[in-house]
Amino acid sequence: MRIDVFTLFPAMFDGPLTESILKRAQENGLLNIRLHNIRDYATDKHQVTDEPPYGGGGGMVMKVEPIVSAVESVLGEALADTPVILTTPQGRVFNQAMAKELAQYPRLAFICGRYEGVDERVRILVVTDEISIGDYVLTGGELPAMVMIDAIARHIPGVLGARWAAEEDSHATGLLEYPHYTRPPSFRGLEVPAPLLSGDHAGIERWRRQEAIRRTWLRRPDLLLKATLTEPEKYLLATLADEWLRRNDNGR
Repeated sequence: MRIDVFTLFPAMFDGPLTESILKRAQENGLLNIRLHNIRDYATDKHQVTDEPPYGGGGGMVMKVEPIVSAVESVLGEALADTPVILTTPQGRVFNQAMAKELAQYPRLAFICGRYEGVDERVRILVVTDEISIGDYVLTGGELPAMVMIDAIARHIPGVLGARWAAEEDSHATGLLEYPHYTRPPSFRGLEVPAPLLSGDHAGIERWRRQEAIRRTWLRRPDLLLKATLTEPEKYLLATLADEWLRRNDNGR
């Protein structure tokens, strides 16, 4: 997959994109990330990329010409088939399903917003999607772009060491991931759960699924509204709910 990133601050990407899994993915030819400085496409003497907004108000707005010129110059004919994502608090909120969906494209582009935002004509001319990573405001769109690139890359075949790892991540199945343990089997009186030491693979999978449901119920019960559960799992959920109600009744 090729990912083009249009930004005023390409140096911000040096650490996150040049370490660990993303670094190996690029070295192995699975991921090709190109950074493009929007300022390079400004045509005036001082390479101005932002101006005060028409109508007044605080802050600055990113100019339309450098951004559109950058996107059109880099993508060329591929612009017709490439999702061009503007990182903005006004966009739809990013999630695991979107990461998996975007990973199916051979090429993506991100425009990193800054200041008060971008000239509306950028949206009209080159943007195909607007995405946010949460209901809060950051100083710029670079960090959201990094977050999304990392999440998307995990779904590219071969990027993760274990072929099943992305499918077992939290949110991949609609549930939070089950608890993990490794050596030693006992630490400060805390023991590794017996099913994990049993060697019974079916029992281990059953325990993990039950603990994923339990953890989701305790931390993100809203996710269970869309989760696909078997009848025994629905019974487990009902048991958890009943235990919660009894505890809360006793605490009154």
